[in-house]
Amino acid sequence: MTTFQRARSEEQRSQRRQAILDTAGAMLTELPVAQLSLNELSRRVGLAKSNVLNYFESREAILLELLISELEGWTAELGATLTAEVDPAAPIAERADQLKETVIATLLARPMFCTLISAQAAVLEHNISTEVALTFKRSAAASYGELIRAVMIGLPELGEDGAARFIAAASLITGALWTHAHPAEAILAVYEADPALAPLRIEFEPALRDVLDTQLRGLLVPWPA
Repeated sequence: MTTFQRARSEEQRSQRRQAILDTAGAMLTELPVAQLSLNELSRRVGLAKSNVLNYFESREAILLELLISELEGWTAELGATLTAEVDPAAPIAERADQLKETVIATLLARPMFCTLISAQAAVLEHNISTEVALTFKRSAAASYGELIRAVMIGLPELGEDGAARFIAAASLITGALWTHAHPAEAILAVYEADPALAPLRIEFEPALRDVLDTQLRGLLVPWPA
């Protein structure tokens, strides 16, 4: 635990904010969102809880800022990877497969992002002010636009509307599947105790692959008039 002196400059305040964010991020490698408390975060960062609240209005505001950072990082990585690896002259089926696998690989490389997006609507978007919500939604909208452009690099046949629908579905499904693929210890114990329940267990990667494959096939097939 680090004990901080009072921040007296903007640089020091910025460093303090970053220390809080870094500590919260480290905690998410050990704990689910529901168990990350402001009291424990304050203890680990070396500040009184009231001081942490001078920098962020709530635990949820801290986690939303982490989510913004993770979303921006994923957006940049997805765009760069698709630009570098997708051959625009390749057959459409090959490019669709590359898009799907790139989305999956980049998400698997960002477990904290998947954890946060799985808690976004039910947890993180509560106990925050309108100002914090507005900042988050504007950042999310900017990343959404970049993601649409990234998808269209690899698969322009989707069009802007199709790319938007693909990204929206991929984001929602990622959150839902991640939650179910990482159940509580009691549920894991149930699966171990009764093999007959194995079909109920969800594995994130193959489940996401199936859903994204279905989504892309549907978007690329014209709907009958």
